[in-house]
Formats: sequence, C-alpha cells, structure tokens
Amino acid sequence: MSIIDNRKAFHDYFIEDRFEAGLVLEGWEVKSIRAGRVQIKEGYVILRNGAFWLVGAHISPLTSASTHVLPDPTRSRKLLLNQAEINKLIGKVERAGYTLAPLDMHYKAGRVKLAIGLAKGKKLHDKRNSERDKDAQREVQRAMKVRQG
Repeated sequence: MSIIDNRKAFHDYFIEDRFEAGLVLEGWEVKSIRAGRVQIKEGYVILRNGAFWLVGAHISPLTSASTHVLPDPTRSRKLLLNQAEINKLIGKVERAGYTLAPLDMHYKAGRVKLAIGLAKGKKLHDKRNSERDKDAQREVQRAMKVRQG
C-alpha cells in the first residue's frame, strides 16, 4: 500500500533499477507518516560513511507529538539495505554516474519502506519527448474509451 509517490523523479530521471530499503525512524515520524504528513519530492539519497541516507524528505510532526521530543522534520534518515545491495549501488553511483532518487514510500508487513531508484538524469529534450509520448498514449486511451462506449 503506497503512502506517497515521487512523480517528479520519473519526470527528471530515467529509472534503471529499483531497490526497496527500510528506514530508521523515530516514533513521532512513524505516526506522522501513517497520518500522511510526509513529502519526498525534494528528497535525495546520498552515500555517507559506507551507508545510504535519505536527505531532504520532510515529515511534518503531528501537533500531538510528545512534549519531551524536539522533532526535526528534515533530518537525515538512514536507509537499511543488505551489504550486497550497498556494494552494487556504491559501484554504480561512484563509477557509472548514476544517482539514487526516492520513488515512493509504502507499507510492507506493517513496516514503512522506501523504494529508491538507480537513475540517470534526463536532458530537456528527453523530458519533452516523454511528455509527448505520455500525451499520445492518453489520446489513444481516450479514443479507445470513446470507441468502446
């Protein structure tokens, strides 16, 4: 079940591969995510000290958050991946010129997971071509709907 999607990532990047990562979250963050108060559009994934971190994602604290906790909405959150995936991603990101973009946040077995994509940046003309293809596909679907109805 998807919590939030990052449509901007699909507009700005060619997504070559997808990975699923767990997140190290605090209690108030989980409650806010369950309430839908999360935004990953401005987020990105970086490599720091041999681990991947989600930076720039915004989780708004609930007004009922605990009084003794000082919530930081944009703190860096560690991603949980197995070592084989980390090694593969490090090789691609450092040598091959790829970047990692958060694609969506979802639940899996009651846990919050983040889908990250191994991505290459699109040029402006690629974005225009993607938009043109999407419009053409929409027109075909519209014509098929009219024809069937």
